[in-house]
Parts: sequence; C-alpha cells; structure tokens
Amino acid sequence: MASAPSHPNALMSERLVNRELSWLAFNARVLEEASNRAHPLLERLRFLSISGANLDEFYMVRVAGLHGQLVEGVETLSAEGSTPAQQLAAIGRAAEQLMAEQQRAYQDLRSELAAADFRILSPAELTARENIFLKDHFLERIFPVLTPQAIDPAHPFPFIPNKGFSLIFELVREADAETLVALLMLPPMLPRFVRLPGEGVRVVALEDVIRHFVPLLFQGFTLRASGAFRVIRDSDIEVEEEAEDLVRFFQSAIKQRRRGEVIRLKVETRTPDHLKALIFSALKVEPQASTDVDGILGIADLAQLVEEDRPDLKFEPYSPRFPERIRDFGGDCFAAIRAKDIVVHHPYESFDVVLAFLRQAAADPDVLAIKQTLYRVGKNSPIVRALIDAAEAGKSVTALVELKARFDEEQNLTWAAALERAGVQVVYGFIELKTHAKASMVVRREGYDLATYLHLGTGNYHPVTARIYTDLSFFTADPGLGREVAQLFNFVTGYIEPRDLDRIAISPLNLRERLVDLIDAEIAHARAGRPATIWFKMNALVDPGIIARLYEASQAGVRIEGVVRGICCLRPGVPGLSDNIRIRSIIGRFLEHSRIICFGNGKPLPSRKALVFITSADWMPRNLDRRVELLVPIENPTVHAQILDQVMVANLKDNQQSWEMRSDGSYARVQVEGKPFNLHRYFMSNPSLSGRGSALRGAGVPKLVVSGEAAAA
Repeated sequence: MASAPSHPNALMSERLVNRELSWLAFNARVLEEASNRAHPLLERLRFLSISGANLDEFYMVRVAGLHGQLVEGVETLSAEGSTPAQQLAAIGRAAEQLMAEQQRAYQDLRSELAAADFRILSPAELTARENIFLKDHFLERIFPVLTPQAIDPAHPFPFIPNKGFSLIFELVREADAETLVALLMLPPMLPRFVRLPGEGVRVVALEDVIRHFVPLLFQGFTLRASGAFRVIRDSDIEVEEEAEDLVRFFQSAIKQRRRGEVIRLKVETRTPDHLKALIFSALKVEPQASTDVDGILGIADLAQLVEEDRPDLKFEPYSPRFPERIRDFGGDCFAAIRAKDIVVHHPYESFDVVLAFLRQAAADPDVLAIKQTLYRVGKNSPIVRALIDAAEAGKSVTALVELKARFDEEQNLTWAAALERAGVQVVYGFIELKTHAKASMVVRREGYDLATYLHLGTGNYHPVTARIYTDLSFFTADPGLGREVAQLFNFVTGYIEPRDLDRIAISPLNLRERLVDLIDAEIAHARAGRPATIWFKMNALVDPGIIARLYEASQAGVRIEGVVRGICCLRPGVPGLSDNIRIRSIIGRFLEHSRIICFGNGKPLPSRKALVFITSADWMPRNLDRRVELLVPIENPTVHAQILDQVMVANLKDNQQSWEMRSDGSYARVQVEGKPFNLHRYFMSNPSLSGRGSALRGAGVPKLVVSGEAAAA
C-alpha cells in the first residue's frame, strides 16, 4: 500500500532526533494501519482504538513529566538539546495533527462499516421501533446509575477522574425560566455503545443515548445547550527512595493517580463558549491545554466495537502451534528440554508451553524450588495459579513481583497478597530499580544430583498478550546458565552482586559494558578488513551512549541493520555519520516485541559463527542503567539458526508492513520490489525449527534469503 512519508522530526540535532516526537511518529504509523485496506474493517478500527489508547498514555506519562518540569522551572535539556517548553510546543503541534487524523479515520471507517451492515447511528437515524427499544433500555439499564449534578454555589464542580467522560447541560426550568447548569459523568462501568436489536450491527454511543433522553432525566426543564468533555490527568507514579514500605506506598499512590493534575482536556466542538469557559475554570486548565474535537471523544473506546461478532470483518482466526518436540516426549517438558534447548516463538507457537512447564514443576514431587519474575501477568493469571499450587504442595517458591510495572501496580499488589497467603516468598526487588528481566528457574532432584531448568524470555508472563505480541521463550537445562541465572535471583532477593558472569549479562551491572564490547569487536573486525555486521531488533533505541558507539561502528565500515518498532533517536543514513546504518519499523497484525541482537563475529550475516543474544532490554537509559534486565547468549545450533536465519532474516525481508526511517526522522512505507513477503503470514504458515521435533523431518522449511542492502551485509 502506497503511503506518503511522515513529517521530519521537528526537534533534531546533528546526531539525534527527539524521543517524544519519535514516539508520536510511531503512533502515526499505528494510525496509518486504520486506513490500510489490506486489513479487514474491524481490524482497522482496532488500530484506530490502539492509537487513541497510546496517545492517552503518552499524555498521562510523558507529557505529564515535561509539564511537571516546566511548572517546577526545571530546564533540563533532552538528549538532542531541547527544553521542556520547546518539546511541549512541538508535541502540541504534532499531537493536534494526529488527533485530527484520528477523527478523519473514524469518519471514513464509519462510512465503510455502514456499507458492511455495521452502523454507528445517531438517535435521529433510528426507526420508531428502535426508539421504543432504546427508551426502555435507557430507563432500565442506564437511568438508575446516572447522577446528574447541578453546578451552583451549593453544588461545586465535582472532581472528574482520569479519563473521565462528562456531559454538561444548560437547562431552563419551565416553572420559572431559571437557568440551571448541570454536569453528568458517564459511569465507566456502562458500555460506551448500546447495541440495537435486529439484523446486522447497529449501535448508538452512550453519550448520544443520554442526550436523546434528556427530557426523561431532567423533567420540568428545557434543554438550551449541551457539550461533552474528557480529561487526561498526570498518572505517573514516582517512587520515593525513602518509601521503605513499597506496598503501602503503592496502595496510596494508586489512589492519588486518579487525582493527578489535568494534562489534556478534550472538548466537543459544539460545546458553547460559555460552558467551555466554565469547564476551563473549574478544572484549572488553560485553553492551550485543550483540544476541540469535531467527532468522537475517547477514540480508545472504539475497542468495544471490535469485539462484535462479525468474523467476516476480522482477521481469520489463528490457532498457535504447540511445540511438537515436547509432544515427542509425551508432554514431559523437562525431558524435552534436557534433550535439547528449545525456543518457542509466540504467538505462532502457544504460550501454553510456558504454562505446561510451570504446572509440571508445581505437580512434580522431585521439584524442590521454583523462582519466578513477575512483571505483567494479567488479571486471571494461570502463571500465578501454578506458583500458588507449587507452594501449597510444599515446594520452595520465590516470586519477584515488580510493583513498579506501570498501570499494573494494583493488579500486582493483588497477586502479591494471594501468593503470600499461599506461602510463596514474595520479594519486591529494589526501590530504585525495576525488575524487568523475564526469568523462571526450576530446581529438580534427579538421582543424587540437582538439575536446573530455565525459561528465559523477551516478553511478559501474560497469556493474553502472548497471543498478539511476538516474543521468544527460551528453555534450557544448561548447568552453566543455571548457575548464572541463580545469581540474578540472589542479586534481586539478597543484594548479592553476581561474580564471574561469563555468559549472561545483567543490567545495571554489566549489560551496557557487554554491548559496548560486542560493538567494539565488530569495529575491530571492520578495521582489520574482515566482514563486520550488526543486526538488532527491539522496541526502542534511545540511549545516546549506544547510539554513539553505533555511529562509530558505521564510520569504521560495520554494516548495521536495525528493526525498531517504536522510538528511534538514531539518525540513519547521515553522510559521514551513519552511512552504513539502516532502520526499519514493522507495524502489522501482531505487535513486534521480541528483542534480539546479532553480531557477525568476523563473518557475513547470517552465519553459524555469529553471536546471537535474546534480551529483555531495549536500548534505553532506563533499561541499561535503572532496571534489572537480562542478556542471554544463544549457542545451541538449532535455536541459533531459528533466531538468526528465520526470525531476524524474516524481519529484514518483510516488505508489506515495514517502514523505512529516513535521516530526518521521518518514515516511509517500504515499497514492494519483487515478490511480496509478509513476516507475520510467513510464520503463521511455516514451521519453526527448534520446537518441531520429529514433525520437522521431511516437512522442510523454506529457506529465507535477505534481499537488498541487508544481503550485502
């Protein structure tokens, strides 16, 4: 699909682009998929809703942080040299354009959905029968939970929580012609859209239903004017170093989050000016912190419509494969892992294998101990259930629960309490560091010896996201890796700093140094006239120190290919600086989340001699300096080949959902040259290597060949 390049990054130095604008460019690429006619209609609506949810979180965290700096008079410059005020001004311009594009995409999709018998209606478009149904529905299902509130000296303007959606009315009392201003907050537990009976899908937005029945809500009044608005508040939780009791601190902080300062206000365009002025005054918001919306408020809420039962308007269902190699061993995960390392590629291969691994550990009488990191695990976590079962079976179970997992703090507190009740040793890690490493360790008695089985991943222990995020799950019984990962757990639980780490690297201890050493080795290969190549795949590339080293490598002749889904502050293709660096971003059916790093090691990539690593860390200062992260070498030949020759090559070969980053920070969709290749469709229809077992024999795996510049590397 052809697409015009995005706008250049407005805040850019000779060496770096601004990270906030780079993130907005990423969200613009997500929004672009809402117009991609290669996707079914409801999937396009899903991309639109995701762009709305993303933008909400961006304001709640990133913009809130910059606003806080501005209010406090902090003039800290960003990496490329911009002040908070400069960044907020540039963000405002870019975000306004993005929000206008969201509304245009919504109107286009609304029209196209209507043609597919999926209609988002206004009350004026309803039939008489539908009006009768809607009136009954309003009186029975909506009216009882509505609480209109008059705004006058006796009834001050109420508090509007974060992401609160409210209607404001100006009414005239019929008895005495007195004016009444009233506010009505939409109850968040009510669905945003009301489904009408009959053929096809016909829905009405909740706010339109309420406005339609204002005479039933405000009996004895005549409506003079109305409007709607939605607030976004500062929702970042800063952990104070003196917060010795993390549990109590987060319980309090979560309650405070909903009361944070208003960072962005969105107001319906049709809201009269005098009502807008009342809203601004009551919420203490300057007009420049508001956006007029000519369309629908709360774009993220469109996700509700995606759940409608219209399979013809969605991607064909996909059922992930379960690794046949484990079936070869009768479902015995330990026997399969003991025979050979395995990597499972989610979502193409089922997350159930991770659950099977932990459930087997919980039930196995020879398993003595389980140690597990928990960052994001979801609301109904089978992982937590397996740990509880293991503890209740008398095993020693340790869970590293990260309370600082943003927007999952409340859920993690709940799980921590449940785990402790079952007898699990719950550890919250460091106050100043997030534990972001993804690791599970099982110690099992085998004869007179103890064996250690590991699961090390690039993604969270979350069965829902594992169906839409691409991640790698690495299983091994390598004793050396087991001893080093045991040191990782001891570091977090007991502050015992690891010694003699020969294979893994841990941030903030030595991961940055290991990366620098590996990049420097490629620089040495290039200067010695040997092939020198770096391939990497991650979610964000921000760290100025690593970027500087990549520039040095490029100038030495190292060929660098990066697949960076989101933020990228590196400027590729700048003459004399980054001529040998190419950066791509992939946006498609699945969210690219796995983190992989490959070094040619003196040979052209792909090569059996290459050094291949998986990691939980993106290349950002927070990951390398302020989080506990893990870098794991991949040495088994089959697993090595799967990650390098399959996963990385397919990412570099994709030409149907990839965007090329330009040196000015803009992105252009990669145009198909030659045979189309879709990364996600390839893995949905082709077997992986390490998990196939006997099923691989005779089946064959199509050999992937990288084309274009990547092949020259």
